[in-house]
Amino acid sequence: MRSGTVRGRGDALYTAWKLADAPKDLPLTKAGAVTADLFWERITYFLDRVVPVANEYKVKIALHPHDPGVPPCGYRGVQRVLGTVEGVKRFVQINESPYHGLNFCQGTMSEMLQNPGAEIYDVIRWFGERGKIFNVHFRNIRGHRDDFVETFPDEGDVDFVKAVKIYREVGYDGLLMPDHAPRFKDSPNGANESFAFDFGYIRGLLQAEAHIV
Repeated sequence: MRSGTVRGRGDALYTAWKLADAPKDLPLTKAGAVTADLFWERITYFLDRVVPVANEYKVKIALHPHDPGVPPCGYRGVQRVLGTVEGVKRFVQINESPYHGLNFCQGTMSEMLQNPGAEIYDVIRWFGERGKIFNVHFRNIRGHRDDFVETFPDEGDVDFVKAVKIYREVGYDGLLMPDHAPRFKDSPNGANESFAFDFGYIRGLLQAEAHIV
């Protein structure tokens, strides 16, 4: 869910989520009213049946957290329990397995925090040290929970140099992938130019970090 766009660097359009500007009094979704307890019941039902199969065939299954998180009371009747760091921690501890973990969207996890520029690094460590990060959507934001915009990777609130060091410290050896790149209004390809920048930035960051003591 997003509430609109704002103009950013080079006239790029950044998607934004501002809860205060989100539509009010919308009807329930086709799922109807979903309480937190019911949501956890369904999640557990799924994991109890799927994780043993993943274990048997050695297939990693990875969750992408809810993007964005919404208030505890829910939005449109659904209490999205995987929209907080504590909720995602609870998720990975249900039916514990080395094949049960996360598509760790750093942008989404940052959106759950009041001060992502200071808090996200401990979040990376918690999941990384437990081997729960299977791949990373390496995305930056500016703002905080309930009020943020998605930026280019080098201009958000999260220090990507520091983040890369932490991924290395916890032994993460998977992919760092661009995600939700800004778009350009007059570009026939929308976000292709932004993705090219993101890939180059991440590649340069990894090469530089390897030589930083």
